[in-house]
Amino acid sequence: MNPADSPDRSTPVPTTSRTVLTGSDIERVLTRIAHEIIEANKGTEDLVLLGIPTRGYPLAQRLGQRIAAADPDVKVDELVGQLDVTMYRDDLRHGTSRTPAPTRIPGGGLDDKVVVLVDDVLYSGRTIRAALDALADIGRPKTVRLAVLVDRGHRELPIRADHVGKNLPTATSEKVKVRLAELDALDGEPVNEVVIEDHA
Repeated sequence: MNPADSPDRSTPVPTTSRTVLTGSDIERVLTRIAHEIIEANKGTEDLVLLGIPTRGYPLAQRLGQRIAAADPDVKVDELVGQLDVTMYRDDLRHGTSRTPAPTRIPGGGLDDKVVVLVDDVLYSGRTIRAALDALADIGRPKTVRLAVLVDRGHRELPIRADHVGKNLPTATSEKVKVRLAELDALDGEPVNEVVIEDHA
């Protein structure tokens, strides 16, 4: 899921904010998802994790580290890549400005691989549709699965995740903020948490 625009004077101040996943919760959830991925694949053979920028990539790296810890033959840099979907988004025609990130595919490519797309929040499903279109231009995986930290509902396309950290029913007035130490800080300190802000 792409980061929100930087706050400015027009950005509404949230009326309420609550933490739904702490740092330790996130670590626990990622460990579970990593084991689910291995189990679903019946091992680690032909497995590729592709994180969707911005926060899907560090999540994919964390998952890759856990999978490598479970299987010493796995090397994280050969398992984990990044898939930018910017130019495949269907909101570009509406003038939405996004900065593309590099796409990095592991050396083994994607053909006949089991690709697990990794994102932070599953919402409308449009980012994942864009990811599937981007994949089709790069290679032909044997299977494509989806792992997300949070599924907040409100789908607009028939897309579902295979591996979900937390199902989180939300109102459309609420925003789900995922903060990861690789990218985010509060008061100068790295932070890991998932917060719901209500802008109603």
